[in-house]
Amino acid sequence: MSHLMHRSLRSTPPLAIQAAGCWITDHSGRRYLDASGGAAVSSLGHAHPAVLAAMHAQIDQLAYAHTGFFTSIAAEALGEVLASGAPGDLDQVYLVSGGSEAMEAALKFARQVCLEKGESTRRRFIARRQSYHGNTLGALGVGGNAWRRAPFAPLLADAIHVSPCYPYRGRAPGQSLQDYTDGLLAELEAAIIDAGPETLIGFVAETVGGATAGALTPTPGYFAGVRALCDKYGLLLILDEVMCGMGRCGSLYAFEQEQVLPDIVAVAKGLGAGYQPIGAMLARGALVDVLRAGSGSFQHGHTYLGHPVAAAAALAVQQTIARDKLLDKVRLRGAQLRHLLEARFGQHPHVGEIRGRGLLLALELVEDRASARPFAPERQIHAQVKAQAMAAGLMVYPMGGTVDGRSGDHVLLAPPFIISEAELEELVARLEVALTV
Repeated sequence: MSHLMHRSLRSTPPLAIQAAGCWITDHSGRRYLDASGGAAVSSLGHAHPAVLAAMHAQIDQLAYAHTGFFTSIAAEALGEVLASGAPGDLDQVYLVSGGSEAMEAALKFARQVCLEKGESTRRRFIARRQSYHGNTLGALGVGGNAWRRAPFAPLLADAIHVSPCYPYRGRAPGQSLQDYTDGLLAELEAAIIDAGPETLIGFVAETVGGATAGALTPTPGYFAGVRALCDKYGLLLILDEVMCGMGRCGSLYAFEQEQVLPDIVAVAKGLGAGYQPIGAMLARGALVDVLRAGSGSFQHGHTYLGHPVAAAAALAVQQTIARDKLLDKVRLRGAQLRHLLEARFGQHPHVGEIRGRGLLLALELVEDRASARPFAPERQIHAQVKAQAMAAGLMVYPMGGTVDGRSGDHVLLAPPFIISEAELEELVARLEVALTV
C-alpha cells in the first residue's frame, strides 16, 4: 500500500514512468495521449529539450537562493519577458509557486493598495458563481463553486457572487446576446451599489472559465462593460488567467482578445508548462508605486517564490513559444480541433454544447439534448467518462457540478500546443469511445 495520500483515498492512480511529446507511459507500458495537458498545464508537452537544457544549466549554476537575500538572473530575465509581453503598464511581476498562490498574492496586494490609499473600508471582493480561483482559503473564498466551498464555508472570507457569463444556461429563449450581456452588467452594477462601492476592493473573474464550468467564453462587450463599472465605482479589475493565459487561448494573455486592461492578472499553469511549480501576479505600475511610496514593501511572501530553477524553466518555455511561433499553432490547432469535435459530436445526443477558445475547449454533457437537462449528479457521469477515457489511453479533464456546483457534467480538453493534426484526430476518436454514457 502506498504511503502517499492520493487525490482518491480509495485507489492508487497508475504509475507514470516516462513521457515525451503529447504522450505519457505508465508502468505497464500503456501509452496515454495527454489531451488535457494534465490540468491545462503541459503547453509544450513533455521532455521538451530546450526546457530540460535550461533547467540543467540553472541547477549547475544556482539551484536556490532565498529572495529575502538575493534575486537571480533567471528570475530577472523572466520578469522582463513577462512585463514586455504584457499590454499597457501591466509591467510589475511577482513570482510565486503556482496558481492558488498567484491568486492569494493578487487578493492581498489589492487589499494592501486600498489600505495605503487610505481606503480601509474596502474589505470585500465581488466575483461570479461557478468560478474557480484556487484551493487555498483566500482563493476559495472568492471562488464561486458551491461544492468546493461547502466544507470550508465557516473559514472563508465574505465575498459577493453574481451570475457567470454562461449563455448556454443563462440566456432566455429569444433573448439577444446583447440583451443577455446587458443584463449581466446590470446585475453586477446592482450588486456593487447594494454592497456599497466603498466596501469593495475589486471584481475577480476568469477571463475564460476553466475547470469548474468548462471553457466559458465571455460574450462580446462583457469585459468592456465590467471594466467600465470598475472604473465608475473605484474597483480593481483582477483577472484570473491561471488556466486560460500564457497562450492557451491563442494570445499570450486571454484578456487581449477582450480589448481591456486589468489592474492585476494571475498566471501559472502554462507559465512553466509543468516543468517546475511556478506562477506569477502581474500588476499595473501605478499600483506598485502606491506601496513603494508608502510602506515600501508588499506584506506577503513564500519560501520558494522566484525559485531560480523554476524561473529558468518558465523562461525557456516562454522563449520557445515565441521562437517557434506557437501562438499561431494554438489558433490553427484550436480551429482544427473545434472542427473535428463539431463533426463528431455536434449532433451527439448527450453533448449539449461545444465551447471554448484556442486549445481550451469543453463539451457540456447532458441527458437530454433538446431540453439541456443535465444528468443526475448521482450518476457521476464525469467520473465514468474519465475512467473510460483512461481505459482507451486518453487523458481528459472531466468535472461535475457544471451547472450549479452540484448538477451537470463537462469534459475539458487542453492538449499541448505542439500537438499534431494526426494526434488531434486520434484524440477525437478515443474521446468517442469514452463518451459511451
